[in-house]
Amino acid sequence: MSALPPRSPRHWPTWLGVALGVFLARWPWALQRRVGPPLGRLLQRLLRKRRRAAAINLALCFPELDDAAREALLRRHFEALGMAVFEFLRAWWGDLRAVESHYRVSGLEHVEALRASGRGVLLVSCHFTTLELCMRLMCRHLPVAGMYRPHRQPVMEWAVKRGRMRYAAGMFTREELRPAIRHLKQGGILWFAPDQETKGGHSVWAPFFGRPAWSLTSTHQLARLSGAAVLPMFHRRLPDGSYELEVGAPLEDFPGNDETADTARIMALFETLIRRAPEQYLWVHQRFKRQADGGPNPYSD
Repeated sequence: MSALPPRSPRHWPTWLGVALGVFLARWPWALQRRVGPPLGRLLQRLLRKRRRAAAINLALCFPELDDAAREALLRRHFEALGMAVFEFLRAWWGDLRAVESHYRVSGLEHVEALRASGRGVLLVSCHFTTLELCMRLMCRHLPVAGMYRPHRQPVMEWAVKRGRMRYAAGMFTREELRPAIRHLKQGGILWFAPDQETKGGHSVWAPFFGRPAWSLTSTHQLARLSGAAVLPMFHRRLPDGSYELEVGAPLEDFPGNDETADTARIMALFETLIRRAPEQYLWVHQRFKRQADGGPNPYSD
């Protein structure tokens, strides 16, 4: 991260957006919780392309639901997105005093046992809407570093990374594989969410909600190259507004010799986690944009 932020006039509009974000991050927690769901319903009306992508994803992944049930799930998803706006902002630029007594963590013993042996830990999870706030909460208990995709706007990249570095043990872009692997080899903890389709990175076809999905093999590669144990991590917002964070036991016999089989195993794990809180998964991402049979993009108008 650059020591100095971008300051040229062309970046001033983005700085205004960051200033607004900092202001919203410091709203009272009770007000954020009250405003979040209606904000999400407003976003559902305004973000037509995102709404359509989420509706298509739900139709593809939950064919057993009727139209009314999927519409209700879509509405709950956007309400979760509205809450996520405040959760992300608070994680980056706010404080946790309002939520520090409203969450619980389980499974830390799995990580501590591996750390005692000097082995690195790769925490894998999905892009849930609670991701950012729950990772900051987890950093209160463990020195977790993260892998992420940089923001295209240099001001946002500087401001968000600066916010994350207040609590994370380190941040690596997805192109910084060597330092990430070195961190794991040194017994560090690294969080990674390889559930989305990306242009970069080696991928294979793996089943996801019963459909072939172009999926990153990064979990297999990172574990193979670093010798780190792979542990699933689950996090969600509970109906009372509190948070649940759960670290699972290390995956047995991982990695194997087949990157496709390992990737399919990770996708099956993610599907299980998503079904526990489907409204809180990031359905607005175009997960099935690429088709295994070369067919058309299902998200195209």
